[in-house]
Amino acid sequence: MSTLIRSRKFWLVVFDVAISTATYFVTAYVAPEVAEQIIWVIGAWQPVIVALIVGIAVEDAAVKSNG
Repeated sequence: MSTLIRSRKFWLVVFDVAISTATYFVTAYVAPEVAEQIIWVIGAWQPVIVALIVGIAVEDAAVKSNG
């Protein structure tokens, strides 16, 4: 469990979920007419976050295989 808490990948996922959820709900309550556009933006950014997490995983694997 302590390994998970110290993982950069874990905290990126937590940050992504928190920001996406907060952005959606704030938009849905403040300006419901743009909620569909916000969902699109959140969806558009998800591949970027996944690519970042995969990049960190590849980097971690390279460090473990060399050390």
